[in-house]
Amino acid sequence: MASASGNLTRLTAAESPAAARVCQQAGFVVLSCNPDPIGREKTDAELKTQAAALTALGEGLNQLGLKLGVHNHTPEMVNHAREFHSNFDHTKPGVVGFCFDVHWVWKGRVPPLGALRQYGGRVVTWHLRQSRDGIWWEDLDTGDIDYGAVAQYAHDHQLARRFSVELALEPGTKITRSGMENHRRSREWAFSISSEKTAQ
Repeated sequence: MASASGNLTRLTAAESPAAARVCQQAGFVVLSCNPDPIGREKTDAELKTQAAALTALGEGLNQLGLKLGVHNHTPEMVNHAREFHSNFDHTKPGVVGFCFDVHWVWKGRVPPLGALRQYGGRVVTWHLRQSRDGIWWEDLDTGDIDYGAVAQYAHDHQLARRFSVELALEPGTKITRSGMENHRRSREWAFSISSEKTAQ
């Protein structure tokens, strides 16, 4: 199944339906977006407005047979992940789904299994990345995040199986292979860990 990842919040309310129809015609089934950060923590009123906008977008996508997945980066995770939780706590699961970027959630100090217990039923797509000692690793492998436990939960609860490996570099990342080789290894590792759980 295909999934799209993009920042739909940069589109106006009038532009979003037309863009969604283009994605639908191209065969996409999930659209992921990040609500725009504004350089400070959002007020309760702003988060209420944001939840209403996400609901409207999700309902519009549902009418086209598409699903909305809300993604996060660091800004949503400040103050005990206040915005991250608000996006889900003030919307309906069937309308606003979860693009679960496991590493960004972990980096925001929300344990991945804790996020799954709270919002796993909303997961519509996954972004996968790994780190060691807090530094992004060059491929998807063992490290700070216990992907074995994540895969087990996903298998046990029959969560969506739309995965995107998103490798990233930062100061301190050790590069020993080409980007193409690291993506190949990551893809194989993701399939192997997923297959292990399926076979159990």
